[in-house]
Amino acid sequence: MHKIKTILFVFLLSAITAPLSAQKDQVCKIWYNQEKTSRLEVYQTGNTFEAKIIWLSEPTENGKPKLDKENPDDKLKSRPVLDMVVLHKIFKTKDNPNYYDGGKIYDPKNGKTYDCHMTYKGNTIELRGYVLGMSFLGRTSVWTLAEPQFQK
Repeated sequence: MHKIKTILFVFLLSAITAPLSAQKDQVCKIWYNQEKTSRLEVYQTGNTFEAKIIWLSEPTENGKPKLDKENPDDKLKSRPVLDMVVLHKIFKTKDNPNYYDGGKIYDPKNGKTYDCHMTYKGNTIELRGYVLGMSFLGRTSVWTLAEPQFQK
């Protein structure tokens, strides 16, 4: 009898939590960068979020895939920019469901990594990259929601 109760409990718990876990977060979509030269997919990894470049308006340079040539690490200069993860370990705050903090963002144009926070605003997200832990020492980039045909 105890075994049956345990099985029923596990079944009910999974039936209740399955719809909750199946819901995607509001930022888990495909976005254009500010210049509209790339599309980035934001996705959840556990309790944090990441974004990778999934499309480039100019994916090649001199007939070869565009590489991360500005990276300060010589070992990474030969990696392709396409499919590169550029937003790392940003998390949703408890106080504001539209605010994400604690992450890092990498800019392949200059090879630099910045502290980052992000604000969801419906069809846009504002990403603030900054240095020395001081948000006022940085710049904001606005990503725009890609057309519906690009959404997964």
